[in-house]
Amino acid sequence: MATRLSYAFGSIKNVQKFFFSSLATSQPESSNLVNFSNQNGIYKVQLNSPRTRNALSTEMLNELQSIFKVVNEAKVARCVLLSSSGSKVFSAGHNLKELTNETPKTHHELVFSTCTSLMKLLIDCPIPIVAQVDGIAAAAGCQLVAMCDIVVASTNATFSTPGINLGLFCSTPGVAVARSIPMKLASYMLYTGLPISAEEALKAGLVSRVVPAENLELETQQVIESIRMKSLPVMRLGKHFLHRQLKMDIMEAFKEGENIMVGNLQLKDAQEGLKSFVEKRKPKYQDN
Repeated sequence: MATRLSYAFGSIKNVQKFFFSSLATSQPESSNLVNFSNQNGIYKVQLNSPRTRNALSTEMLNELQSIFKVVNEAKVARCVLLSSSGSKVFSAGHNLKELTNETPKTHHELVFSTCTSLMKLLIDCPIPIVAQVDGIAAAAGCQLVAMCDIVVASTNATFSTPGINLGLFCSTPGVAVARSIPMKLASYMLYTGLPISAEEALKAGLVSRVVPAENLELETQQVIESIRMKSLPVMRLGKHFLHRQLKMDIMEAFKEGENIMVGNLQLKDAQEGLKSFVEKRKPKYQDN
């Protein structure tokens, strides 16, 4: 990689202390399955179990839940960067060892309910979630990617829902995937189990940008930096409405959009942005 982002990581048991102890840059901590840091409101979350191909075990899912519960409540949070350690696998999905008949049905139920609880936290996240994908995103790993707002992928990335190959239809991953790409391609992925390339995922709308692997860190950093420079209340207002309007009739959405924009104009940051345009300078947002 041409550039490596600097991570300062923390343990889940100290997550509350970690996130609220500093509004600027967090202090280094240690973690087993998920690395995380807070640097000036940019919350970096890294799947860190290369030995299991970053499998979304119940333990990892619980760690991710703990992090996103805090992120969703953090008033200073501006953006989430979701990535993984290693360059071959973003996440291979659920830990299949937890899904055999050697574990009881109650544990199977726990695996999927825990994952669904995490999906709800991602849906409720008030700030943009940016995924950086370099390698395989399969099954629940592909589901996780599909739930992010922006996805920057390397040309090495592939996306698949291969459960059908093992006699287990990717039902829950299909919920996220089928809401992100056309049904014909979702059906291809779900019924055949075959992967699609990063370029195919880009054309379908599953990812936002595709770059060579050596440029992935730089491209992702540019996306994060662009988000960081925006007004925080406007960004939160915008994301909330963008997702809410999808459930509305189109004319209802337009009418509600009118109200949102008029309200947006009452914010000091909106007036500062307009004033800076007239004065041909960069805006100085106060995030209020």
